Amino acid sequence: MTNSRINMLVIDDDDINIFIIKKVIEKTGYEVDMTSKSNGQLAIDYLTSITSNVEIFPHIILVDINMPILNGWEFLEAYEKLNIVRPKVYLYMLSSSVYEYDIEKAKGFKSVNGFISKPLTIERLKELLQLVVL
Repeated sequence: MTNSRINMLVIDDDDINIFIIKKVIEKTGYEVDMTSKSNGQLAIDYLTSITSNVEIFPHIILVDINMPILNGWEFLEAYEKLNIVRPKVYLYMLSSSVYEYDIEKAKGFKSVNGFISKPLTIERLKELLQLVVL
């Protein structure tokens, strides 16, 4: 990766979780530009508006499941229909759900790289950030 900054999009309607993720990012030692959207529709609108801007397009997208307007599953359906052709985007479901059904459902989306249970830890975030840097 030529740019040392990592772009991350967090799609979550919980302000406390957004705050926690920001604090976790600060503790990783990586330079991360984090953008957050409170629902899937705002995220789709955002991604559509920046599709051609490689400088700010996210390297990592974290998606909560339960949100208003467009939930995480609906976001994934809309995201995959966009057919965004970008260098590798690492997309993970980030949820407090402990249901095996949700974990299995996430595997059914070609754009999803994995399922992370909240809260996001420093160690897990470092693993994700290292994927981008390598």
